[in-house]
This record gives sequence, structure tokens and C-alpha cells, in this order.
Amino acid sequence: MKNIFKNIEEYYLLFPEDIQEKFEIIRKIIHLQDPEIEEYIGYQMPAFRYKKKPLIYFAGYKKHIGFYPGAEGIKEFQNDFNERKYKFSKGAVQFPLTENLPLDLIEKITQFRMMEIDQKKS
Repeated sequence: MKNIFKNIEEYYLLFPEDIQEKFEIIRKIIHLQDPEIEEYIGYQMPAFRYKKKPLIYFAGYKKHIGFYPGAEGIKEFQNDFNERKYKFSKGAVQFPLTENLPLDLIEKITQFRMMEIDQKKS
């Protein structure tokens, strides 16, 4: 049976405490970019909206955290992903659980996505 989550905290409960702490760090970095960013569950994972538009999703897996900023968010930062040897695809990047989170990169990607949404709205 598929899990149905009402909020991000329910999603966190599926994971050990050390992974929950990493999730919470990502969540705080995203919220620091703009207090108006909204949380929700999208595609059964933690998700964030900016100006009513999907901003970023993330999800936990056995060996990594999947971070989903969309195709343009990945394309913009693929050199950074290559330098840091992160696996990535058209719409996602994998942050290994055995490494520290790339806080600076998460912040830059979030800011880029916000700029992208702002430009589409104008």
C-alpha cells in the first residue's frame, strides 16, 4: 500500500533521525530564501511553492537524498554537480547520505528557481 502523507513531518517519520536532520537542513535553507515559500506534499514527497508555483521537491532513498529543482535547475548547475561528482539526471540530483549536504549549492539552486519563476510571471 502506498503511503499518503498529510505533511512533511509525516514523511520524515519514515527515516532515521540522522536523515531527518538532513531533511530539516534542506527545509530551512529553502525557507530562508523567502518567508512566503509554502510547504506541501507533492508526488508523495516534501515540496515547496513560490508564488503559487512548484519550486523544489526532495525525497529520501537508501543511499541518497533526491533533490528535484526541475530541468532548468539541473541544467544550470550541472558543472557544479560534475565537479562534486554528484549523480544527476534531467530533473534531479542525488546528494549521497554519506556526505555533508552542499548547503551553498542548495541555496543557489533555490534562488535560481525563484528567479526563474519571477521571470516567467513578468
